[in-house]
Amino acid sequence: MKLNTLLFAVAAGTAMAAPQLKKRATFEFFGVNESGAEFGEDNIPGVWGTDYIFPDPSTISTLISDGFNTFRIQFKMERLTSELTGSFDDAYLQNLTSVVDAVTSTGAYAILDPHNYGRFNNEIMSTPADFQTWWQNVAAEFADNANVIFDTNNEYYEMDQDLVLNLNQAAIDGIRAAGATQQYIFVEGNSWTGAWTWVEINDNMKALTDPQDKIVYEMHQYLDSDGSGTAEACVSTTIGEERVTSATQWLKDNGKVGILGEFAGGDNEQCRTAITGMLQYLSTNSDVWLGALWWAAGPWWADYMYSIEPPSGIAYTGMLDTLQPYLS
Repeated sequence: MKLNTLLFAVAAGTAMAAPQLKKRATFEFFGVNESGAEFGEDNIPGVWGTDYIFPDPSTISTLISDGFNTFRIQFKMERLTSELTGSFDDAYLQNLTSVVDAVTSTGAYAILDPHNYGRFNNEIMSTPADFQTWWQNVAAEFADNANVIFDTNNEYYEMDQDLVLNLNQAAIDGIRAAGATQQYIFVEGNSWTGAWTWVEINDNMKALTDPQDKIVYEMHQYLDSDGSGTAEACVSTTIGEERVTSATQWLKDNGKVGILGEFAGGDNEQCRTAITGMLQYLSTNSDVWLGALWWAAGPWWADYMYSIEPPSGIAYTGMLDTLQPYLS
């Protein structure tokens, strides 16, 4: 494991040096989810290369050259720390840090995404104080890197709403206590943090506070019939804009800013039109929407319908032109 870690770090350092970030015309953040280190969640801790994989720095380099400037890096909390308040697995931390350093050394942003759905070892995290400690420990490792963004947790669901609020506040408090004062914090809501249900489910999230005033409300939005992102078909050509309209008004009414942390649609004309409409609407309301991140890239997606992994991912070959207007 240590040899592989060293090789990854060397590869990341060499492969990521060349691409230059393009000046953004529309969104502050427009990027891609980098999935793989959270794979094999039924086998914890699992084996690197068998159960899970870290992102490929060479394909991230390609995406940066294409104009993407933000990468949300998925990982599992249990692989990083076997106990919520425990010490780090050094190899897993080193690999994660290598990816982050490879991204941020180019001037791009790396979002740390503990992809845990509000759970640890399949149990709802019910003690905010322990979650605060976890985040204080993690944030301390990245406190000096201004291009790191902290995402409190991926897609809380079927949880007590006050607990979701309190876990998010605990994460904010832990991150700031670690001395990480420059970075944005992305907070996520209940019910899979869906934009289309945000107002009904997550209104209490407006009570979150941050002494640095750098909270960004991360919502996810897919355009298939149940909003789960499990089908190629989009409901209609206008469904994208329709599903983010109420959340947009909530952001405006409450003086907040947001980001679509996950979005995607199938490689077909109806989805291309729906995605264009949604992104154009977000762009028109860029006073409250800071950007959007496609789901997903990663070495193991193969023929996954939304894969934007260069050079042959279905979305990379079929959807890049649709995203192009927002890449520069």
